[in-house]
Amino acid sequence: MAKKNKPTLIEIIIDALEDIKAKDIKVINVANITSVSDYVAIASADSNRQTRALAGNVIDKVREAGYTVYGSEGEESGEWVLVDCGDAVVHIMQPAIRDYYKLEELWLDGTLEFPKPKRQVLEKAEAAKAPSGAKPRKVADKTKPVAKKAAVKKAMTGVEKVAEKRQSAKSLVAAKVPVAKPAARKVVAKKPASVAAKVTAVKKVATKVPTAKTPLVKAAKKKNV
Repeated sequence: MAKKNKPTLIEIIIDALEDIKAKDIKVINVANITSVSDYVAIASADSNRQTRALAGNVIDKVREAGYTVYGSEGEESGEWVLVDCGDAVVHIMQPAIRDYYKLEELWLDGTLEFPKPKRQVLEKAEAAKAPSGAKPRKVADKTKPVAKKAAVKKAMTGVEKVAEKRQSAKSLVAAKVPVAKPAARKVVAKKPASVAAKVTAVKKVATKVPTAKTPLVKAAKKKNV
C-alpha cells in the first residue's frame, strides 16, 4: 500500500484558513525576492474574533503536522494577526486594514501560488485521472477560447474592410472635380399685352412735341402785325 505524501506547509495553512471561513486567501512565492521566508500568505477576516480564531487554527494545524511555529503577533487588537511559520509568514487582516496596507503590492515580483488559475487546476485533475504512461490531455484555456478568438478576428476584419471602403469612397468624392451646373435662365415675367401697349403709348405721348401749338403761335403773331 502506497504511503500518502505529507502535506506541504502551504497546504496545511490554506486548509486551516478555509476551515474558519477566511476570505480572499492568497499565497505568494517570494523565495527569489527576500530571504526572510519562502511564502507569504494573506487572508481576510470579518471581525477581531475571527482573526484570532484563524490565527489559532493555523498554529494548531501547523504544529499537528510536525512543522514549527516561531511566534505570532497582533492577537490583542485582532485587526492584523501575524503568524510566523518559518518558511511561510501568515497575515490575517480585517478588510479595512488590508485595503490600507496593500501587502500584495509589495510582492508583485513574486509568483502567485494560490489560488491557482483554473486552467492549471483542470490540467492537474486530468493528469491525476490519466492512467500511468498516458500523456495528460491539455485543457483548453476557457479565458481565451479559440472559436471566440477567431470570431472576434473575423468581425474585426469585416469592420476594417467596411472602414476601408468608406475611406476610399470619401477620397473619390474629395478628388472628383465638381461639374459646373448650367446657370438657370432668368425667367422674365411677361406683362399682359394690353398693359405693355398702354405703357408704350404713354411714353410716346410724353416724349412727343405737340405739333398743334406751332400754328397757334404763328396766327397770334400775324394778328399783332
